[in-house]
Amino acid sequence: MNTLLSHNAQWVLLSTLILGMAAGIIGSLAYWKRQSLMSDALSHAALPGVIVGFVLIGTKNLPVMIAGAAVSALLGALLIDWIRSSTRIKEDAAMGIVLSVFFGLGIMLLTFVNRTAGGSQSGLDSFIFGQAASMVSDDVKLMAGTAAVVLLVALLGYKEWKLFLFDPAYAAGLGLSVRLMNGIYLAVLVLVIVVGIQAAGVVLMAALLIIPAVSARYWTHSFKWTVGLSAAFGGGAGAAGTLLSAMGAGWPTGPFIVLAASATFAVSLFFGASKGLLVLYLGQRASRRRLSSQTAGPIAASEGAGR
Repeated sequence: MNTLLSHNAQWVLLSTLILGMAAGIIGSLAYWKRQSLMSDALSHAALPGVIVGFVLIGTKNLPVMIAGAAVSALLGALLIDWIRSSTRIKEDAAMGIVLSVFFGLGIMLLTFVNRTAGGSQSGLDSFIFGQAASMVSDDVKLMAGTAAVVLLVALLGYKEWKLFLFDPAYAAGLGLSVRLMNGIYLAVLVLVIVVGIQAAGVVLMAALLIIPAVSARYWTHSFKWTVGLSAAFGGGAGAAGTLLSAMGAGWPTGPFIVLAASATFAVSLFFGASKGLLVLYLGQRASRRRLSSQTAGPIAASEGAGR
């Protein structure tokens, strides 16, 4: 318990809580935009930038590596848009191509770096699955501060986001720049990804963006409540996963965060008040009973008349 309540553990807990909330909000925007796979593609596309940032400095400098990850992820987003607009390849296929190519490039660069002198002790492997326990206080402050900025951007522009996601033509008619909103959307999506990869890893960061938003949809049809619940589920998963990983020595944080988010999804899938399997089953059962009672009445009346 002392480990859980240590000064460093409290910083890590705060950062993953804020990160989970930010990921939940931005993930709900991606869900309503029908671009959930975009978060997966950009998460994997960030890996080469992390490795290049390390190579340029020669040491593990988080701000430089985050900047490299942001550049790499943005290049991935631009490449997806170029493939979609310039070829006959659909957007989901373009995302799959960018995901595979950039992640393969990142693994190749990571292999080369690990074979160099001192590369094996760089700790770059932690960026694949995440290791929040390895972060120092400055790293945690940087991640929490950036995630807080993302939260403010998403919340202050709530009305604009709603117009942009549901009726972009009407938003353009009101003078709202759809191109600007799309640029801001990609920017905050990339920011959440790059600040979260040290905690959740490039492989599992996408799950933290997707699972809370999908879980929230099983409880409500409202956009406002979906965003709020997604933030709560993401923050709860981040905090729970961090606490669980802190109980063991060297346990990676990312997998535990994803497992906590998956548990939330399982509960939502079965017991969600909007589209949960239990609610659907009870509704179908009630419909069958009403149908049976409605058909039983005319049949009984016809039999009585025949007598």
